[in-house]
Order: sequence, then C-alpha cells, then structure tokens
Amino acid sequence: MFTGIILAVGSIAAIQPRGGDCRLKISTGKLPMADCALGDSIAVNGVCLTAVELGKDYFCADVSNETLSRTTLKSAKTGTPVNLELALTPSTRLGGHIVSGHVDGIGKVAEKKADARSIRFKFKAPDSLAKYIAEKGSICIDGISLTVNSVDGAYFSVNIVPHTLQETTLGNTGVGSEVNLEVDLLARYMERLMKGEAAAQCHGSVTEALLQNAGFIK
Repeated sequence: MFTGIILAVGSIAAIQPRGGDCRLKISTGKLPMADCALGDSIAVNGVCLTAVELGKDYFCADVSNETLSRTTLKSAKTGTPVNLELALTPSTRLGGHIVSGHVDGIGKVAEKKADARSIRFKFKAPDSLAKYIAEKGSICIDGISLTVNSVDGAYFSVNIVPHTLQETTLGNTGVGSEVNLEVDLLARYMERLMKGEAAAQCHGSVTEALLQNAGFIK
C-alpha cells in the first residue's frame, strides 16, 4: 500500500523485452534505497511493481502484459521521467490517501491553465471510471494523491500547488498526455457491496433496478 506522496522523480533507464512482456530498469533519483530489499513494492507512476534487482541508484521490475495493457507503462520509453514512492511502513505518515498501486485506467489531460501560483488541470477519465470520481474526493494520478476540485461527466479538475509541480512529473505534463488513474478504494468496494448477495451472479455494474431490488431506493 502507498499514500500517493511522491518521494522522488526517477526515469526509465532501460526496457528489456522478456518472453512477451518486459523488464524495466528504473533510475531512482533521490529515492532512499538503503532500506530496500528484493521483493519490495515500489510505485512507478502509480503502478505497484516488485523489485527483482536492486542497485545503489536503480531497481529492476518485471511488468506483465496485464499491467502493460492497463497503464501508461505500455508507451514508456528510455528516459521517460516517472514518479516514485516506496511502500507504506507502520511509521509512515499518511499524508495522502490509501493507494493500492493497482491502476484502474488511463486518463488524458484535457486542459492546463494557471491559477495564481498553482496550475489547474482538467482530465478526461474513461467513461467506465467516471462514476467513481466525486467532488472533493480523492484520486491518484500517476501515483500522486490529489483532491478532485470539480466533476463534469467524465471530466474532472485538480489544482496542483507549486511544491507538487516541482517534485513530480506533473510540472512537465502537457495537454494530450496520458496518465494512470486509480480511483478511491472505498468507491470500488462500495459498488460491490451495494450488490449484496446478488454480486455472485451479477456480471454488470450497479443499475437503478439493482438498487431497487436491494431496497436502497423505492
């Protein structure tokens, strides 16, 4: 688990094809690697990866086809900057929100404009994820814990303060760029819980009819 508070900006040092998927070598920048061990989880642009090789200033991780199909790592190139975060420990400050590192989908930057010293971004989420994004709720974008300022259909906006612009990749993210999105864990589980016992037979999403049958609305 993670908090969405970025510890360092690293970069893709190498991409090695491996039997249909790939292994990434990540340069870790100022990420504190002294306490890292093989098998540790490290979030790369919000994607939870397992360290299979460690160096003083790098680690390697295998990336499955499932992860490549659901995240922006499929289009990563050597030199691409990435946000990095080590996994939670019992003593970690929970400065953001609970983040699993399991990306739900890919969004796109629709607008970027100055707002005093901050930058206001508007993102377009996949239609299937729009229902999980709420005003003043939490959203994880490329591994960064952020608060949703406003929602309009599948579009939502966030305000990025100068510190976050400086310490993450968002400062250099432009209109049209793709980003990894992870919605709040509570929203995902709430949908499943609302299906009740019907979850075992239900293959679709929550509908008005389902809510009526479950007694949530009349």
